This record gives sequence, C-alpha cells and structure tokens, in this order.
Amino acid sequence: MIKTGYGEWIADFEAERGRRAALGDPYWARGARLPPEVVRSVQKFQVGEDGDGSALIGKARRAGDATYTEAVRMFVAEEQNHARMLALLLAAGGAPTLEGHWSDAAFVRLRRLTGLRLELLVLMVAEVVALRYYRALRDGSPDPLAAEVAGRLLADEERHVPFHCRRLREGLAPLPRPARRAVAAGWRALLGGAAVLVAVDHGPALRTLGVGRLAFAADVHRSSAAVAAAMADGPAPGPAVAAGAAV
Repeated sequence: MIKTGYGEWIADFEAERGRRAALGDPYWARGARLPPEVVRSVQKFQVGEDGDGSALIGKARRAGDATYTEAVRMFVAEEQNHARMLALLLAAGGAPTLEGHWSDAAFVRLRRLTGLRLELLVLMVAEVVALRYYRALRDGSPDPLAAEVAGRLLADEERHVPFHCRRLREGLAPLPRPARRAVAAGWRALLGGAAVLVAVDHGPALRTLGVGRLAFAADVHRSSAAVAAAMADGPAPGPAVAAGAAV
C-alpha cells in the first residue's frame, strides 16, 4: 500500500468539519429574496455540486494510497454539503432544485472517461470557475442569506484547489518540464473555454451580481496562472497555504 503525506489534509478536513459543526447552518428560516436569473443560475450550480463522488473515490483507491483516498472521501463530503446548502438556499427563496442539466451531464461524462490524473484536471476546471462564481454571489448579492452561503462555499473551494494541485503536481512530476508546462497550458485553454461558456450561460445572473461576462471570463483566466504554475512547477501546496494558492 502506497503511503504519502496526506495526513495533514485529513487533519485539515477534520478541523473544517468540526468548525462547521460548531458554527451550525445559516438561519434558513429568515428566507431569501433571489432574483429569477440568480435562481436559475444557482439551480445549475447546485446540480453540479450534487453527486456521490464514487468514480473519483474509486480512482483514488486504485492509485493505492489509503491516506489520499480518505482525504478524497472528505473532499467529496464537503462537495455534497455544498449541494445541500444550495438546495436549502433555493428552498428559502421558494425555488426547487433541478433534476439535471446538460452542462453537468457532459462534464461528468468527460470526467468518468479518464483516469485519476485527467479526472482531476477536468475537476479543477469546475473548481476554479466556482471560485469566481461564488465570489460574485457573495459580493454581489443583496440578500444576506445568499451572501453567507456563497461565502462559506467560497472558503471551502479556496481549500480544495490547493488539495487537488498537490495531487496533480505529484502526478505530473515524472514528466519532463516542457511536457508538464504543455499540460498546464492545455488545462488553461480548457478552463478558458469553460469560463466563456459559464459566462454566457450565467450572464444574466452575473450581470445582476455586478460582474460582466467578459470580466468574469477574464478573471477566471487571470487566476488560472498561479494554479497552473502550482500544478506544473511549484512545490506541492499544503493546507497552510491553501487560501494564497487559490486566489
């Protein structure tokens, strides 16, 4: 059984679980006033956060690292909590969740066709887009409940990105530096295309939140430089540098 230094990440996930339990849920009973375009946008993101993570966990297990596999399970649990909180936010605003959405179905299908390394590269596209989206929802929503939920989810995503960067850095390390940089460049191109699609699909909501389509896509692209460097060239980040590595 391969063993690597993911114990610190398990400790980080456990500490966050304890902090979340002590804090408790937002006060859902106060309700939420969400514009229709924001409701439609949040519904799509809720679908994207929902899932059992079985494919990712299975690939992590087959990689032979029990500590990493446990950390992945804890990551999946946080993502499932995101889906739960977004569903409760929608319910507080009197809106249902969606049964599915074409963009999520395509994204999941693409991830499941790949091995662990490629799945993480695709997953990181969604994670980095989510950083900018939840920041827009936190900073641009006039509804206090929506802003609080978005802030909590954003804080989690700022930890998730360095977690996946570490594994990708390890997975890409055997490749020559030019090949690593080529993978990072290809990932940034994929991310750029995804950011444009999200900007178009969620444009009305982003505009309501004070972010233009072009600004959203440009912000995602700009933030991806540090993430790509962490994947290809930088040291494997740990929880202590999570917030800085995800900006």
